[in-house]
Amino acid sequence: MAVETVEALVVGAGQAGIAASEHLSACGVQHLVLERHRIAERWRSERWDSLVANGPAWHDRFPGLEFTDVDPDAFASKERVADYFVAYAEEIAAPIRCGVEVTSVRRNAGRPGLRAETSGGPIDATYVIAATGPFQQPVIPSVVPADAGLVQLHSSGYRNPDQLPEGAVLVVGAGSSGMQIADELMEAGRRVFLSVGPHDRPPRSYRGRDFVWWLGVLGMWDAETPPQGAEHVTIVVSGAGGGRTVDFRDLAALGMVLLGRTLSHDDGALRLAPDLAGNIAKGDANYLALLEEADAYVARNGLDLPPEPEAHRFGSLPACVTDPIVDLDLAGAGIASIIWATGFRVDYGWLQVDAFDERGRPRHRRGVSSEPGVYFLGLPWLSRRGSSFIWGVWHDARHVADHIATQRGYLAYGEHASGSA
Repeated sequence: MAVETVEALVVGAGQAGIAASEHLSACGVQHLVLERHRIAERWRSERWDSLVANGPAWHDRFPGLEFTDVDPDAFASKERVADYFVAYAEEIAAPIRCGVEVTSVRRNAGRPGLRAETSGGPIDATYVIAATGPFQQPVIPSVVPADAGLVQLHSSGYRNPDQLPEGAVLVVGAGSSGMQIADELMEAGRRVFLSVGPHDRPPRSYRGRDFVWWLGVLGMWDAETPPQGAEHVTIVVSGAGGGRTVDFRDLAALGMVLLGRTLSHDDGALRLAPDLAGNIAKGDANYLALLEEADAYVARNGLDLPPEPEAHRFGSLPACVTDPIVDLDLAGAGIASIIWATGFRVDYGWLQVDAFDERGRPRHRRGVSSEPGVYFLGLPWLSRRGSSFIWGVWHDARHVADHIATQRGYLAYGEHASGSA
């Protein structure tokens, strides 16, 4: 079989792959983007039906294209976000080939570059950008056995309340996904139990500005490393229903039963950590800290943004927090389903190069791998806090493309020098 040759091969046509394509084109790097399904497939088929973007449309986009049919302060639906990336790919004439799966990438022996084996045939590339993102393998902890008589789904497999059998639902994980799914189920009339772990809880908006604006002007998006011990702390924020600040007290007041972290299962009962009050308190502290920094910024700059003293006040803690459940009889509580909103792990089994540490995590600096010619895009904290947002990956992609352009300059000199020797 003939081997196709490209200068740069981008694996994945989500937001990271499309951003990479734009910047590679700007640098004059000939490239190809491979996508095993459709452009931005995970937005369409691996999220629940009612999902909207967590940031407003003015913010969660690439610089070169606005949402023409979404109010700038509104939150685009998942389908609209996917359509946006399709339109963007067309706008920049990205060379995307869909329906092609990359099964392996290995370094060529005794000659430069890498060989990608794909469902469409082999491809040789000088550079490979892994733009498959962090949401690759759903993580379901081995806590409740599969034969426990319950329907168990990962959040990526949840679509809507009608998908679940009658009965109460336990949602494990109270980040943005778990909280929004739990809220939707409760609005559908289900009795809902929500297992809440450590989290950050920013205001949706404060003093007339969305939290994404506050993180921008306060320089928080540019933080290059997460606080010690907070590498994987979830952020509880939602654009659902037009966007509102999440307060677990409000959810409890509406009937949701809050629980601590899920620890183990034994003979039909779930064992829960007695950490619910502490997790709520830490989330509150994070929330108040941002309000205080925002107030100081307003005062320092003399901005005409109306104060919100009520935003600093919390209601009383519900009984499920002050007297937490530590043992939950699932059948006795009427729970028929469990949704595990417990995140994902990366899967780079196809990328068979020396670019990973002993735990299988990519070794890189701002997306530039320890393996020459290999790059990563779309990972949280790739270069800064904003890397996991749409606009953040666009800036990361520019750095990676610039690095490739610099490297090709060195290679071009080497070829010239060899030819003139």
